[in-house]
Amino acid sequence: MGEKRSVMFVCLGNICRSPMAEAVFNDVVMQRGLADKWYAESSGTGGWHVGCSPDHRTMTVLRNNGIKYKHSAQQFSLEDLDKFDFVFGMDKNNMDFINRMKGSDNTKAKVFMLGSFDPEARTSGKTNIEDPYYDTDIRGFEKCFQQCMRSCQAFLDEHN
Repeated sequence: MGEKRSVMFVCLGNICRSPMAEAVFNDVVMQRGLADKWYAESSGTGGWHVGCSPDHRTMTVLRNNGIKYKHSAQQFSLEDLDKFDFVFGMDKNNMDFINRMKGSDNTKAKVFMLGSFDPEARTSGKTNIEDPYYDTDIRGFEKCFQQCMRSCQAFLDEHN
């Protein structure tokens, strides 16, 4: 058996989208019997939520979909680009941040927008997984969950 491949999901504050993606990815990995092949974490480009639990709406959507999850927010760092095999941004702003940090240096990580793997986004061209933080209800979080599920499944279909 080889070394586990690793993924890092990155959003703005690491309390909504990226922890949702991490939890979904780990659930899909478990469902497919691939836990010995993959390792996942998530982080944010900003540090203001470091140490905080995910947004209560993220946790509600995960629970409603049968996913147990525990997480403390952390900030993305330059070292993550050499620690992880794949780094996924949730939107264009996250990708710009990651790519600026990466610069022209050769790093281990392959960097992608997570939504670029979503089969629905491939036909619509809408690859951003929008930040639901300021939504007044849970629908944005449910949409985020569905996008993460489709994207993670498709990524694993291509990389296993």
